[in-house]
Amino acid sequence: MKISKVGIIGAGTMGSGIAQVASTAGCTVKLFDLNQDALDKAKASLEKIMTRLVEKERITSEEKNRIQDNISYVNSLKELADSDTTIEAIVENLDIKKKVFQELESYVSDECIIASNTSSLSIASIASSLKKPERCVGIHFFNPAPLMKLVEVIPAIQTSAETLKISEETIANWGKVVAIAKDTPGFIVNRVARPFYGEALRIYEEGIADFATIDHAMKSEGGFRMGPFELMDFIGNDVNYTVTETVFEAFYYDPRYKPAFTQKRFAEAGYLGGKSGRGYYKYDEKGNVSSSGVERSEDTKLHQQIFERILVMLINEAADALFWNIASAKDIDNAMTKGVNYPKGLLAWADEKGINWCVEEMDKLYNEYREDRYRCSPLLRKMNRENKTFF
Repeated sequence: MKISKVGIIGAGTMGSGIAQVASTAGCTVKLFDLNQDALDKAKASLEKIMTRLVEKERITSEEKNRIQDNISYVNSLKELADSDTTIEAIVENLDIKKKVFQELESYVSDECIIASNTSSLSIASIASSLKKPERCVGIHFFNPAPLMKLVEVIPAIQTSAETLKISEETIANWGKVVAIAKDTPGFIVNRVARPFYGEALRIYEEGIADFATIDHAMKSEGGFRMGPFELMDFIGNDVNYTVTETVFEAFYYDPRYKPAFTQKRFAEAGYLGGKSGRGYYKYDEKGNVSSSGVERSEDTKLHQQIFERILVMLINEAADALFWNIASAKDIDNAMTKGVNYPKGLLAWADEKGINWCVEEMDKLYNEYREDRYRCSPLLRKMNRENKTFF
């Protein structure tokens, strides 16, 4: 089955972005939203993006017109009845998603694939709302969808092999890198990336370093494009905290995913980041970080210690994802480099640093704190005993 007609539910940033991706790949797209203002905004935004691409000579005027003409904007769910596949990109609320899926299933054909772009909710639970749950799958894009290469494809336990195969082929044909992930909280990226934020917050709360020093350490020593506090300000402290809390609860309160009071208080204070003008940093009217009050330590030894502590926690999380068969080693590393722009795959980084180094560093942290948060992955221990590498 070749996918040519695509229905997108939700005309926000993510839905609009997915519509652009599908349209660019040659599909006929219907972008649905109940809110006409959201549809108008999505259409105007696409016009602006397309015009900019023409000006930069990335596409021709003909290509611009083709992409825009492929998308129609509708405010009735019934309009998606002829879709080969639909992708939902609405609010992260399980009850609302289930309600929308139930209504949608009454309109589309039995062959239509019904997918969710959820970043953390159970695909099995979403699929259970359907009469034909085998047609349901998770297709998780990253923001901004047209630019980010990675898409996580998540089969539920109900998902048929055919649904998975068609979804994987379709996303690959749209020019994306597919990572197949098990239906567990956070899938690959939102699970493995938790220590990037969580351990940075822990280091701050211990009084080891301030926000600017921690960010500088991750960029100067690790080659990350953004430090954890810059990135949290970019994502939004409210959004990032909610994901952290959701993953923590979903993992039955495993201390490895425990949220930080600092982030909770910043979110409660309305210090959400760039969008509110204040987060871990202050922002000027143009959205740039205000230089006033931003100081950092120039201690290179401290920078190295901060970087290595956060890195080994990330590696440990990636190794544990592999241990629990969340995804393959290749897909885990692809997910982190192409989903969140990490400078290297974490498992490849583990090979480079040495598996023995990873185990020793985790054991140092555990011996220091005696917290289950710092338990070393059984896979790292086994690989160290057997003198193996990931690649």
